Amino acid sequence: MVGIMDKRDRAVMFRARLAEAMAERGMNRSELARATGVDRSTISQLLGDGTRLPNAQLAADCAAALGISADWLLGLAARPEPLADLLATSLTVTEAPRALIDETIFGWHREAAGYKIRHVPATLPDMLKTRAMVEWEYRPQLGRTAEQALGAFEDRLAWMRGARSDYEIALPLHELEAFAGGTGYYEGLPLALRREQLDRLILLTEQLYPSLRLYLFDARRVFSAPVTIFGPLLAVVYLGRHYLAFRDSARVASIAAHFDWLVKEAAFSAREVPDHLRGLRARLG
Repeated sequence: MVGIMDKRDRAVMFRARLAEAMAERGMNRSELARATGVDRSTISQLLGDGTRLPNAQLAADCAAALGISADWLLGLAARPEPLADLLATSLTVTEAPRALIDETIFGWHREAAGYKIRHVPATLPDMLKTRAMVEWEYRPQLGRTAEQALGAFEDRLAWMRGARSDYEIALPLHELEAFAGGTGYYEGLPLALRREQLDRLILLTEQLYPSLRLYLFDARRVFSAPVTIFGPLLAVVYLGRHYLAFRDSARVASIAAHFDWLVKEAAFSAREVPDHLRGLRARLG
């Protein structure tokens, strides 16, 4: 909600934003005057000192000429894009290939470097998998380029771990149970590989804490579709063949609140997870 602003403060903001937009567009005062159908002196007065604000028509004309939002110019909105552009970009549907290296996902991670990233994966989190686990899971899609793809995947993981982002991961308990038992999605996964993967999970959840926090929730009590929240910038829901990517702040905040609910209701907190993993590992001998 936008609060009430003193006219002088709004005039200062208007001048600064008008000058910023003109500079970004490479438009001088004469060009803006021609585009809006007013005298150059009128534009100069808007950019000068004082408390003058344009009437609604001139504000709209300036915004249209500069390709920005009139509400933003007047301090009534936080984003400069016109409403139509905001609506067009607030939700996008992106293809989600079954691939080891998903350049779209990696691009989102780079965009959010330094922010907290919250993640509910569809299976075990890729960034915590052993090379053998990744190879078992993805080799049917990799074909003859398997070694190159695995090497590139490890490079991506190394970048993500060094990107100064905190990671919170929420995983259903039944996913770990299925993995440890080699059932469901993990049927046919060799015992030795399961042991190695559990050892790695134990190591990483202890070694990387608190920058990495893994929570386990009981899906009989709480539920989540696979989703990733990239700081305050973006929330992505995984549908299988496509990603639904939300960029409007209200929806990102709502999906982040959903993730925080999973954490609050977790059956095992980040501090308790290593011991739970040890219990699963002990069952495998």
